[in-house]
Amino acid sequence: MPANFRATPLQTALLLALTLPAVTHAQTTSQASDTSSTPQTTGHPKTLSSVHVTGSVVGTDYDADASTVGAKVPTSLRDIPQSIVVVNRDLLDAQGATSLQDALRNVPGITIGGAEGGQIGNNINLRGFTARTDIYLDGFRDPGQYYRDTFDLSAIEVLKGPSSMLFGRGSTGGVINQVTKEPELKAFGEVTATVGSSDRYRTTADFNQPLSDTAAVRLNVYGQDMHSTRNVAKNQDDGIAPSVRFGIGTPTQITLSALIQRNHDMPDYGLPPINGRPAQVNDKNWYGLTNDRTNQSVNEFNARVEHTFSDYVSLRSQLQYSDYTTDARETAANSVVTAGGITLNKTLGNPTNLPLQDLYVQLASHDRVIHDKTIDSQTDLVTKFDTGGLQHTLITGMELSRETYNNQSYTRNGLPLLSLLNPVQEATPANVTTTVGNYAQSVGKTAAIYANDTIRFNDQWMVVAGVRRDEFDAHISNTVSLPAYAQQTVYFTSVRGGVIYQPSETQSYYASYGTSFDPSLEQLTLTNGTQNLAPEKNHSYEIGGKWNLLGDMLSINAALYNLEQTNARTQTSSGEYALDGNIRVRGAELGVIGHLTKNWQIFSGYSHMDGRIIKALDGTQGNVPANTPRNTFTTWTTYTFAQHWEAGGGPTYMSQRYAANTDTVSVGGYTRWDATLAYHQPSYDIRLNVLNLTDKHYFDALIPSDGGRSVPGIGRTEMVTFTYKF
Repeated sequence: MPANFRATPLQTALLLALTLPAVTHAQTTSQASDTSSTPQTTGHPKTLSSVHVTGSVVGTDYDADASTVGAKVPTSLRDIPQSIVVVNRDLLDAQGATSLQDALRNVPGITIGGAEGGQIGNNINLRGFTARTDIYLDGFRDPGQYYRDTFDLSAIEVLKGPSSMLFGRGSTGGVINQVTKEPELKAFGEVTATVGSSDRYRTTADFNQPLSDTAAVRLNVYGQDMHSTRNVAKNQDDGIAPSVRFGIGTPTQITLSALIQRNHDMPDYGLPPINGRPAQVNDKNWYGLTNDRTNQSVNEFNARVEHTFSDYVSLRSQLQYSDYTTDARETAANSVVTAGGITLNKTLGNPTNLPLQDLYVQLASHDRVIHDKTIDSQTDLVTKFDTGGLQHTLITGMELSRETYNNQSYTRNGLPLLSLLNPVQEATPANVTTTVGNYAQSVGKTAAIYANDTIRFNDQWMVVAGVRRDEFDAHISNTVSLPAYAQQTVYFTSVRGGVIYQPSETQSYYASYGTSFDPSLEQLTLTNGTQNLAPEKNHSYEIGGKWNLLGDMLSINAALYNLEQTNARTQTSSGEYALDGNIRVRGAELGVIGHLTKNWQIFSGYSHMDGRIIKALDGTQGNVPANTPRNTFTTWTTYTFAQHWEAGGGPTYMSQRYAANTDTVSVGGYTRWDATLAYHQPSYDIRLNVLNLTDKHYFDALIPSDGGRSVPGIGRTEMVTFTYKF
């Protein structure tokens, strides 16, 4: 047990709550029910569904055999020539992971960014490049700037490497696909309630009901009031996700689904830097105003029709409409000021020899109202045929979408100074005034056609080849900021190719190449001076292997890759921008997932990233790209015993990172340990999760602006979850 671990009264009570069932219930053995499905060649994006535990936790499984994110239809992982990590429902439940950010801690090579300028919600770096607009929901781009919950998800799929052939613009480091739960032809339900330290409360419900032999309806709901070990920070959120399927098991299936979510959160912009490091103050220190807020409204609706003409031809057509609104009044540490009124140089990380008690923080506002709308349609035709001795699975399709982005900014004037060491918690002072700022309006239209052919030569050799042609037309107008108006029409051809060698059923080796492109208006926002630039281009080479061991109980994957942005935007000495930069990330990855024994399973991964700015005109040449740690490692392992008990946990390690490409502000590496103990019965589960078991001081998210802010990670937090199943 770590030396700095202290058992609090709450921890003792939680442990007793888990111990009581062992006294009050006799141990009985029950066969675990297996509801997993097999990979399909057409249909709605989903992985193998999780296994429902009925009396024994041996049936849980962190491994997944298939994914849709690498080929648009469910495909065996061994037949996809890229690195893929699937975080399924069993793993999410075991870890008590309730947000997308928590879930992605299981994926080495991913780092978290905080709220940044006009960007709110989940800001993620993947293989050293931003993936903020590379988040998908059931294969559709999910561009809203909101905080995503896992209550309605069956899995999260992460495809690594440039993938514009499959997804269009973006995807420099890869994509993240959220897979929602689907209605099933059996009745079941589940209700959970979570109580935790630091005033954490959460409840969820999942109800599934057949309507006939071929139709079913499903409803997922959640609500939470989650506070933190950070002062003031909290999330008060709720959501509902209904879905209905008709024609299950018939040639024609229709699925209708929705996600309606409301977030009422307190923003956290973290700590300012002092001498190039996060200020050495209490982790609970919070630099904002108590009436700050981030209110978000999410409304997403999806309709899908699938028709199977024969064993060789099928058609799928999908339509998704999304509407997002964010009303943010957010305050952050803009600069550090001495008692004499001298402002430190934040571009150099606020260097000073003064003691912390002589320093103050000048607050600044980050207020805006953002409204996004997206309508997206995708149609895919899947055909299987032979040419000579070659077997083809050809996917051809088209995508049409329209996205709008409106952002009204505001500036609050006369915000107070706060003590760096002991900031007071106060509401916005009465003398603060508000000025209306820039109003940005953007529209982006995408029209694309694509084709991807998987060619099997024999039992050992396969080739995957794909091409996509995109037309991306976008424009932006500003009332205050420059440019007043800008318009771009981009045409780009993306390619993807891979060779797969499978000498046996347990081995698969591959070599692949992929490209992607990033227009200046990719995120429907624009830095003045970049409006006339062509898209940034990215390409990646990757070689790897995938093995199934121990009778297919354990999966191992390994890969080496070279990812390069060959014409990165860079600012010249005259303040203009040119496509004359080069950013490269070379790396290696290793993953071990599955059962080591019948009762012992593991989900583990390691990533090594050698990121470098090869060429730049803004003084950053030779630096390490922002938020790109050299090494990340994660392991989660659990062991089941005495038929009903489960115990486990594991570490998450991340090495040093820089907050921005200037490499001026950095945070040190850390190792965080989490743990779990659970008691399972056929009709209920009780689980204890302890996050950050050793109460490690570390920094979670990095924010490049204002010299580089760092958001402290959560302190030791205990949560007990009771799940009732029927």
